[in-house]
Amino acid sequence: MESLLIGGLAGITARTATSPLELLKLQKQNNYLKNNSIKHVIRNEGIRYLWKGNFTNCVRVFPQYSINFALFEQNKVILNRIPNKDLLNFTSGALSGVISMCAIYPLETARTHLSLQTNKAKYSGLGDVLIKLKSHELYAGLRMSIFGFGPWNAINFMSYYKYKEIFKEYEENQHIYKLLCGGFAGATAISVTYPTDLIRKRLQMQSFSTEVPRYSGIVDCIKKIVKKEGIIGLYRGLPISYIKCFPTLAIQFWTYDTICEYVKQKTIQ
Repeated sequence: MESLLIGGLAGITARTATSPLELLKLQKQNNYLKNNSIKHVIRNEGIRYLWKGNFTNCVRVFPQYSINFALFEQNKVILNRIPNKDLLNFTSGALSGVISMCAIYPLETARTHLSLQTNKAKYSGLGDVLIKLKSHELYAGLRMSIFGFGPWNAINFMSYYKYKEIFKEYEENQHIYKLLCGGFAGATAISVTYPTDLIRKRLQMQSFSTEVPRYSGIVDCIKKIVKKEGIIGLYRGLPISYIKCFPTLAIQFWTYDTICEYVKQKTIQ
């Protein structure tokens, strides 16, 4: 229960702090949409709309990362026969990532749609998205998410604990230590799996408007992106993803570790 609550709180804190960067990343990934820029959002909606979709993102993130962190810890206990620590963290992270993503996926689709609309032109809120989209539209891109988020989560957790060993000399300053390890873990994971995130967003957005290219599946999506934009098209938005990912994962792991340590100290006392 502690892992569920702390994991959810860590996810919300990190995502809210970096929400404008997440919006910019979504805009870069879906560059085919008209008037799709931060300037347009500020001019036509206002600065506070740089956080549009964040409520839905928090509704998504809390259960996702609650499940993710809690299952990761539980998987490590169940799979404790795996002798290699890195492999144990990788396997535990992969399993918890796939299960947590499947559990909340319609909320992920809803967040993407709400973030990329202008002045509530299409949906009035989360409930409206869930009502208007058909079930297959809400789950568009789920297979890509399983292929992408599972490995991303696996590399993320494995890297975090590996970087804690690498940066052990900074352990005296616990805050810097945790922030560095979390940030580099996120950057490492996204370097390997980024194209899967872009493809997932493209598949999710097909029910958004007629401006969105149509794809018959994952392979067709890859072919069309490469044909029109080249291989670099699969990495559109990667630079801003690094800028967004580093602080997000730094804050997330820092929050999780710090609260866990606080709870343990209180329990001992």
